[in-house]
Amino acid sequence: MNLTHIEHIGIAVKNLDATIRFYEEVLNLKCYAVEEVADQKVRTAFFQIGQTKIELLETTSPDGPIGKFIEKRGEGIHHIAFASENLNQSLIELQKKQINLIDDKPRKGAEGFNIAFLHPKDTSGVLIELCEKPE
Repeated sequence: MNLTHIEHIGIAVKNLDATIRFYEEVLNLKCYAVEEVADQKVRTAFFQIGQTKIELLETTSPDGPIGKFIEKRGEGIHHIAFASENLNQSLIELQKKQINLIDDKPRKGAEGFNIAFLHPKDTSGVLIELCEKPE
């Protein structure tokens, strides 16, 4: 498996617009994209800092994954995403190592990336996302 860098850190927030203002006005970062991913019931906002991005996540429905996360745990770090050079091959390798996957095949995520999540039960409680930028 060839992971190249931390692609982004996902942070669950209750109010996307207020949090964008904090990142822009206090941290002096620039939000370069806001996007809704309807099938994941989430709105996202992205900030670039070096090679890594921060992805803010606001639920569009209380029964969506982010809505459930915030209800259970409150706002905060939701996941860490690693860039993969070959997502399909990475998933095959993880299955051979008997790692439980939330996604056994890639699906579309924000920014058009192909994504797949590993189950936190096998990752010391951390939700890990693997991402591959489409060509």
